[in-house]
Amino acid sequence: MVADSHYIPKDNRNKPRGEDAHFFCRKAQVIGVADGVGGWAKRGIDAGEYARQLMTNAAASVENSSPADVDPKSVLVHAHRKTAAPGSSTACIISLAGNRLRAANVGDSGFAVIRGGKTVYRSPVQQHSFNTPYQIGIAGRDRPEAAAEVAVGLESGDVVVAATDGLFDNVFPEEVETTVELCMTKYGVAPAPAARELAVAARRKSLERDTGSPFEAAARDAGFKGRGGKRDDITVVVAYVIRDGILDSLSNFALSWVKKKIFSWIYLEPLYYYAYAKSFYELNFI
Repeated sequence: MVADSHYIPKDNRNKPRGEDAHFFCRKAQVIGVADGVGGWAKRGIDAGEYARQLMTNAAASVENSSPADVDPKSVLVHAHRKTAAPGSSTACIISLAGNRLRAANVGDSGFAVIRGGKTVYRSPVQQHSFNTPYQIGIAGRDRPEAAAEVAVGLESGDVVVAATDGLFDNVFPEEVETTVELCMTKYGVAPAPAARELAVAARRKSLERDTGSPFEAAARDAGFKGRGGKRDDITVVVAYVIRDGILDSLSNFALSWVKKKIFSWIYLEPLYYYAYAKSFYELNFI
């Protein structure tokens, strides 16, 4: 997979890093996203720190793994046991081995698979009631062992969009599909622009009150009133699936872009740390 991300924390002077966290590891073919539950702020607790520790521990547990050895639920269980910060978080761990994507999901973070411009899979949402997602933490009724486990067969050219609810609450599936298609047409297999455009669209819609949103529709179905989007931290990871590591991209431009990146970076292999997630990624390749 070729992947990149974009993160927009909601405006909060007391929490400039927001409450989301994520990581992606090229070697192990693993993506993780987490959303600290904001309700802890009433107790003076920054749930973002829990989410960041959770993702840091998840990333560390797969750093030296091969894709075939990764079990998403085991990664989540291990990370939960290692995380001592107060608070709680939703979480989604995704791994790819061959053409089989596996995931473990707790709460309303998750992922979608887009094939040929249409969503062919969307991970299930776990919630106790409207706007009350399952969440894991140092205390509470929800456990990582209860994560929803899924397996999805992927094809070359598929696009995986992993995100926190800051995206999925504000942008309809058809809007995600259109944005991904437009970015692929314009930029080829370059995930950074798609992640950025999706995050920016979610941010814009979160502030609008005169346009519909998935959150508004869900609130209405649950018997609540409200219009527009939901202000939230927004994390988006976009990954393009490449067949068996062969760069059979969808256009000549895309192929030249990926080849250029590989030959520019293959001998460098630096390890970077993402400022918000405090966890690692290698270049833009998972």
